[in-house]
Amino acid sequence: MKLRHSALALVATATFALTINAPVLAEASSHNHHEIHWGYEGVGAPSHWGDLKEDYHLCKDGQQQSPIDIGATVDASLPAISVAYKPGPLTVVNNGHTIQVNYSNGSQIEVDGKKYSLLQFHFHAPSEHTFNGKPADMVIHFVHKDEDGKLGVIDVSLQKGKANPTIQAIWDNMPATEGKKEVATEINAANLIPSGLSYFNYSGSLTTPPCSEGVNWMVLKQPIELSEAQIAAFTKIFPMNARPVQPLHGRHVKTH
Repeated sequence: MKLRHSALALVATATFALTINAPVLAEASSHNHHEIHWGYEGVGAPSHWGDLKEDYHLCKDGQQQSPIDIGATVDASLPAISVAYKPGPLTVVNNGHTIQVNYSNGSQIEVDGKKYSLLQFHFHAPSEHTFNGKPADMVIHFVHKDEDGKLGVIDVSLQKGKANPTIQAIWDNMPATEGKKEVATEINAANLIPSGLSYFNYSGSLTTPPCSEGVNWMVLKQPIELSEAQIAAFTKIFPMNARPVQPLHGRHVKTH
């Protein structure tokens, strides 16, 4: 019986969803040991997310899922994005799925008269959105919430080039295993936003369980750079953490 219990303990895992800014979203960790840990390969891979838990049903049933491939677009008069980020203390989290920086209050964007507060930003390798079938080397997702609880995400592609000092400050403090590190260093998320704010826009979802829909995606056209060594430092911990692109289901991608 002792061996049997040990085997059961080995296969029992907890579902740990990507925390947006708990308790803002229901992506907090669950400790139900009968649930399979979601991830990017094996039985917990994206193709199985919708079957892992009832709360994740949108991952397979949703009609407005993200990411998508950005190919054909529709010209539109999109509102400008006004970015007002402030420096804040660096809090770096390895949540088992990505490296995430939780941001202090007071930073926001404004789009079409609506203000969204910056909650956190995190990284994927390669990028989750693709462009005519091709991903970028990496991507940053800046996650915001408006007063009504609606989410707006700015997507900034990262391409191999010069070393990025702001990313290096994060990498110097990122935990190699699950955990959180708070340091005295200040960071300014504005340093990770490109000078050009032209963007693609569509309505989509979170790219991790529970795949909640109604997310306003603003995918910036201009990338920023990071070095090959910085890409390697991230992918040493997370070799691949990108959800495959999802069907459009009649949606149109707007641009300007």
